[in-house]
Amino acid sequence: MINITSLEKFYGSEKVLDIPELIIPRKECFGLVGNNGAGKTTLFRIMLNLIRPTNGTVMLEQTDVRTNEDWKSRVGSYLDEHMLLDYLTPDEYFETLQKIYSLSEEDLELHLQKFEILFNDEISGKKKYIRDLSKGNTKKVGIAAAFLGNPEVILLDEPFENLDPSSQIKLKKIILEELEQNHTTFLISSHDLVHVTDICNRIVLLEKGRIIHDLKEPKEEMVEKLETYFGS
Repeated sequence: MINITSLEKFYGSEKVLDIPELIIPRKECFGLVGNNGAGKTTLFRIMLNLIRPTNGTVMLEQTDVRTNEDWKSRVGSYLDEHMLLDYLTPDEYFETLQKIYSLSEEDLELHLQKFEILFNDEISGKKKYIRDLSKGNTKKVGIAAAFLGNPEVILLDEPFENLDPSSQIKLKKIILEELEQNHTTFLISSHDLVHVTDICNRIVLLEKGRIIHDLKEPKEEMVEKLETYFGS
């Protein structure tokens, strides 16, 4: 379980995040939506201890993410291309992660097989550096890396952005299979209301750093409320 309490983030005098309480249970597929500047990426970065909050805490189970790093082995994430070693090829990058996670070659091979439909024969074995890949293919590498090591929690920031329609559908299938088979907790930030409501059973709408809606209704009702809010 993730427990966020009294979380605030200031840049100078501007408060960009203000979340009194947010609880995300295990096995939930949690969607985070909002306009540009709503604070979605800031929230994810604080949850991953990439930036520090001005006030408040993020607890993963009973661990404060700022004071102990044991939680990192249980969490996978992909926020942007800066999280990758872009001077490596995808194969070299996955082999590096294999060593970090102490996985066997067979473990890595089985993991990458899950992503063959997403890679579409454009990633593995191509001898192309990550920095030279298209934005969509770079994202595919980052997402596959986030799933490595069977994490209990996976955070993905705008995972559908820059993917073609076929890849978006394939990614949704991979996420849904992971939810069903491994009961992984997902936190997904997205501008795409269709995709996020397709896979998430809970949607939080963030605006100017505050939670405006916390929706747990059936998909059709969530879509209607979100479209009403963003269309007004």
